[in-house]
Amino acid sequence: MSFAAILSASRASGDSSGGQSTGGQRASLYFAGQTLVEYQARQAAQAGADRIMILVSVITPALSQAVDRLSADGIAVALVRDMVSMVRDAPRDADVLLVADGAIVSQAHFEAMGSAEGNALLVTDDSRASTPFERIDAGQRWAGLARISPTLLFGTLDMIGDWDLSLTLVRAAVQKGARRVTVSQDDLLEGRVALIETQQQADLVAQAVTAAGASSARARGGVEHYLLSPLARMISPALMRMQVPAMQVRIAAIALGAIALVPVELLWTLTGFALLLGALLLTEIADRLDELALRPPPMGLLAFVTPLLALIGIVLAGSSTLAADLALLLGIMLVADRWRRTGNARPWMIVTPGTVLLLLIVAGLVGMLAQGIRVAMLALIASAGAIILRPRE
Repeated sequence: MSFAAILSASRASGDSSGGQSTGGQRASLYFAGQTLVEYQARQAAQAGADRIMILVSVITPALSQAVDRLSADGIAVALVRDMVSMVRDAPRDADVLLVADGAIVSQAHFEAMGSAEGNALLVTDDSRASTPFERIDAGQRWAGLARISPTLLFGTLDMIGDWDLSLTLVRAAVQKGARRVTVSQDDLLEGRVALIETQQQADLVAQAVTAAGASSARARGGVEHYLLSPLARMISPALMRMQVPAMQVRIAAIALGAIALVPVELLWTLTGFALLLGALLLTEIADRLDELALRPPPMGLLAFVTPLLALIGIVLAGSSTLAADLALLLGIMLVADRWRRTGNARPWMIVTPGTVLLLLIVAGLVGMLAQGIRVAMLALIASAGAIILRPRE
């Protein structure tokens, strides 16, 4: 069942410095490579929201830029400044997912609330850890997410006046006996459910979020899966905390790949191959930074520039038709791996540019580069056969 999302983005942050481009609002605090409200919107979209409304009191440049970035990624989002606009834009035939101002909730809870139907509240038991959250009764507090039916939403909008929409909807849901989903105290203590008021808190929670997401990277094949991806998972959280954009890392990967062709052309083949492996690692790190920020990694030309440079390096080093044929077949495998067209093949069955480069480095160290190219071609043929012939589940 489709649903919309309403994100609150009006409250001031709890510090004056606010970090980079905060604009004085919680929603504009820097979080996981973007503004906090942008991260919330990506969470809602990933959970299945087909449209997102950001309720604001003032439209700041940071919010406008966040909307532009979300729209560029195909997420339907709009800024709403008053209840009249909310009545006009809110869906009358679908539930809404309400997200509190400054709330960070793990994606698992977003998915659970997104799949629910009818009125539901994410709550936490009253404790010292839950003090920042809004109390809803003597024993529990609202944990920042609520599923609201159209009947309850429009019934509340008709009488809300100047009241706070989020809190009014939550209290109305409590009065209507909404189903409650209680989060564990571990979620609060480990930062999977938090209410952020300052940039310092945002930085701390971002560390917990990136650490928790370290094992959720998408599957890859070959050396990229077994070596480069684990290294990227180790390095990327630190880069995200340093606010290094994924695009800068991707550009660095392309630059390093281009530089690597110089030693290959000068017959310093192993040095060039090592640099190309480093460029592929930077590409994996850029992909991981996108994933941690809930942005889809690129699937177009930008995603293939660095691996194509690796293929050019293989052709230059081999200086033979066999090396050219190897690069062509490896390019096909590269596209299949990137676009997830490898069926049910296990990662070790998929030969990738990183796999071939590592094989050729080993072969070059023992003075058998030509034989290494031949072995790589046979491995690619076997890999293609495994992908084509492996039974579909």
